[in-house]
Amino acid sequence: MNYLLASQPAETVNVTVESSQVWEVLLGISGYTYAQLRHTFELDEQWKTWKNTMSPELLLALKEIHETNLWYGMLLLQNHWSAISIQDFLNALDQESHQTLYEVLLPYHNQKTEGDRKDTVLNYTDKACFTRYAEFFKGHDYLEGYVRLLGEWAIEDILSLMKTVTKEWHDFIRTHPVWEKWMQALRFEEKENQRLNREQPVDEIQRVTGGAEYLPEPSVWHVKLVPHVSYRPWVLSLRTVDTKLLFYPVNEEYLTESGQPSSVLIRGHKALGDELRLKLLLTLVKGQLSLQELSGQFQISKTTLHHQLSILKSAAFVSVEKGVYRANTDTIQRFSGKLNEYLGLKG
Repeated sequence: MNYLLASQPAETVNVTVESSQVWEVLLGISGYTYAQLRHTFELDEQWKTWKNTMSPELLLALKEIHETNLWYGMLLLQNHWSAISIQDFLNALDQESHQTLYEVLLPYHNQKTEGDRKDTVLNYTDKACFTRYAEFFKGHDYLEGYVRLLGEWAIEDILSLMKTVTKEWHDFIRTHPVWEKWMQALRFEEKENQRLNREQPVDEIQRVTGGAEYLPEPSVWHVKLVPHVSYRPWVLSLRTVDTKLLFYPVNEEYLTESGQPSSVLIRGHKALGDELRLKLLLTLVKGQLSLQELSGQFQISKTTLHHQLSILKSAAFVSVEKGVYRANTDTIQRFSGKLNEYLGLKG
């Protein structure tokens, strides 16, 4: 028997760029409370300077966010709502049903455990369900504890903390003159990337984000690209059941005034301005190594090495995959060109 199969158009992932003051506020909260990596953020020094303008309520709320990692849930909720204003986000926190809140807040693990996630949502009053689901995240830096907390805290207390930290951070950050400049840069970034090539989603993701690599994932049909200032220079990724979110640094050109050195130059020279980091970079240029191998070679603790490597990573001079570090020689070579360009020297 012969079969005639009608050709179907190939399905591709839908890519969109989305920015708002809500995203920037939530990412600011996320970045400020990320103690392990905050020293590599471009805004770290400014945050330290601005700390004395923070209200006692904000400082207490930030401490609780750091301890609970509820910033993760706030990002999930904003992805669900796409609130335009802070008031819209706060209203949604009050109006959403408890079951829907848990459906959004409970992180996706994989297709195999999706049934367990749904059962936990349906039985959100049963702490034991959260304890069992948390086991799937055992060993993760924060998600195991985050899931357990969702089962231990009353939803009213979770929402109260989220509302307080969101409102207080917004009230704090918008008093600084740079806030409006950030908003203009983010609006322009979104406008410039409204028309994306739907036939080449992977290439478009890399182009818009300035180099972020995306590998298609099962059941992910939407990739949302969110530009930011507060989390610079990092790209933060987050996965839901059907959506991949990539938070990427807004284009440098939209933030740098004429005659000022770019943050790329400042961050790069900070990374290179240390003897140990230069030696680490030289070693990795010769070949990739694990943290264990570097620790043995340099006779330095893993904690110290991790700190120094994170500074090199923030300048994109090194990258890590599955615990193995390697030098990004192309980035290192381009860095010299950027310095010559800023100084007006020929390459």
